[in-house]
Amino acid sequence: MNWTLFSAFIAATAVLIIIPGPNVMLVISRSMRFGVKAGLITVAGTAFALAQQLAITALGLASAMAVLSDGFEVLRWLGVAYLVYLGMQAFREKPVPPEAPAVTAPGTGRMFLQAAFVAWTNPKLLAFYAAFFPQFLDPGLPAGPQLWAMCGAFLVIAVLFDSGYAVIGGRLLGAFKSERAQRIRNRVTGGMLIAAGAGLAMVRRT
Repeated sequence: MNWTLFSAFIAATAVLIIIPGPNVMLVISRSMRFGVKAGLITVAGTAFALAQQLAITALGLASAMAVLSDGFEVLRWLGVAYLVYLGMQAFREKPVPPEAPAVTAPGTGRMFLQAAFVAWTNPKLLAFYAAFFPQFLDPGLPAGPQLWAMCGAFLVIAVLFDSGYAVIGGRLLGAFKSERAQRIRNRVTGGMLIAAGAGLAMVRRT
């Protein structure tokens, strides 16, 4: 392992992951509405999809996925529609009076699958991984072990950062007890999801 290149990869990955994307928007919105547990379940779902995407990259299949680009384009637009739908649901959710029971979060399996689906609806990440990872490969060393190490590191960093977002979002939950604060929270989380959908819609197929 070329530790200089690997360290550069770690630093570049941290910078990339800290920038919120559709996955992070979903994590934050879920944790702000339903708590840290819901946010971490969402992280687990996105990590499950991310692990699959990274495995495809490491196995050298990313370029072959271009054959299915039309299908992935449909998948992307389904993801856009789904994020906007979730955003509208959150935006229109009515505040719960302080004395009323709290809003029940969706089931664990449902939140997990929703997160995995959202993560998979940005197939351009496969092309990005295929272009990004080779920049940090040492041509004098076997590519396979380096690539798997980078994929593992990328997944760990993503899970750690996303979990941090989940905890931060969950901590904010306690600040939204009044009906007015809940209304603001619903507007914010709904707007975040709609913005994530709009960002995914702007991804252009090359």
